[in-house]
Amino acid sequence: MSSQHSSNAEQVNWIDFERAHVWHPYASMKSPIPVYPVKRAAGVYLEFEDGRMVIDGMSSWWSAIHGYNVPELNAAVEAQLKDMSHVMFGGLTHKPAAKLAEKLLEVVPHNMNHIFFSDSGSVSVEVAMKMALQFWQATGKPEKNRLLTIRSGYHGDTFGAMSVCDPDTGMHHLFSSILAQQIFVDAPRATCDEEWDSSDIDAFASAIKVHHHELAAVILEPIVQGAGGMCFYAPEFLRQVRRLCDEHNVLLIVDEIATGFGRTGTLFACEHAGIEPDIMCIGKALTGGYMSLAATLCSTHVCDGIHADSSGVLMHGPTFMANPLACAVALASIELLLSSDWQMDVAKIEGQLNAELDICRQLDRVADVRIKGAIGVIEMHEAIDVEQVQKELINLGVWLRPFGKLLYTMPPFIISGHQLSRITSAITQVCAKA
Repeated sequence: MSSQHSSNAEQVNWIDFERAHVWHPYASMKSPIPVYPVKRAAGVYLEFEDGRMVIDGMSSWWSAIHGYNVPELNAAVEAQLKDMSHVMFGGLTHKPAAKLAEKLLEVVPHNMNHIFFSDSGSVSVEVAMKMALQFWQATGKPEKNRLLTIRSGYHGDTFGAMSVCDPDTGMHHLFSSILAQQIFVDAPRATCDEEWDSSDIDAFASAIKVHHHELAAVILEPIVQGAGGMCFYAPEFLRQVRRLCDEHNVLLIVDEIATGFGRTGTLFACEHAGIEPDIMCIGKALTGGYMSLAATLCSTHVCDGIHADSSGVLMHGPTFMANPLACAVALASIELLLSSDWQMDVAKIEGQLNAELDICRQLDRVADVRIKGAIGVIEMHEAIDVEQVQKELINLGVWLRPFGKLLYTMPPFIISGHQLSRITSAITQVCAKA
């Protein structure tokens, strides 16, 4: 057998094996939809095993903001590897964690003073919820043990996080009967301050007034809701939430996992509203998409409250907490972002998305088009055939991952105008098909 035939057979063998034995996100093991084998990635391109090249319009679920195979990030990983790839954080510490923490505290809201590193966004939400619950237990109010949130939210797949995802339209309704029962109100209708109607806060204001005695915290994604529906809301709503949390003595958790590090046009989405949370979750783009790392930050007020009783121990400790490799590349990613003209880059992406996706508003199949920063969302009237649409997009040289009624893009910030036009052209062609 020739080497070429041997190579092809090996490729088929591993792909068939993977299909038979390896689960993918939100997928069936028995009747999986097709997945596309990636051989390498560079810039904004993914190269499939069969040689096809596609532009990644998803930034690997919003994390690869600098694209792929980034020299500065590669160098950070290689340098850290020479010292250590990992060491436990229990009883030990290391410079990458300290330097990353120092950089983060320079860029997050000013009242954030304490950082808990974890290994995924979902876990950072779990930690945030534990912080809120322990705060009230330690300060003598254990009855404050529920959370209030808005519908169409998504905060992760672990059990605490699932309990604050939308219970009806979210992805976790199978578990609704065994999850902690949280309090939900409708999300606001206004998508920007120019459309703000004061009645948009009424349901939230009523809920926090009625339930404040049992509420540990409010949790929400600031300004842009992610996988729960890709919805945007007015900054004024977030300002009103902050005011009501203060008025009723309830902590505010903002989940910036998807929105952090420039995606919405500000470094963190809560900056659109000019507010500071009590607790903040970050992840995804934290490492520029190189490896899994997340963090939960809190104010000194929250930290002091957790330590108000005799224990003062935050009850969490992941094995890979503050992994040195991840911390080193995260620091390099933040420095690369801050040294770039990222605000101009995101503004250009936003302008181009607005201009080139506007035609979709006229299409019968399209219910809504919404743009915010480097986020472009097309909402259809009917559910999308993901398998078919993905195949069409790949044939057009673009990688996107639709879900439900939504076809959307969150491209890397380094994308060129020509490359972005390939994405918007593919979106409009798919949406225009009868």
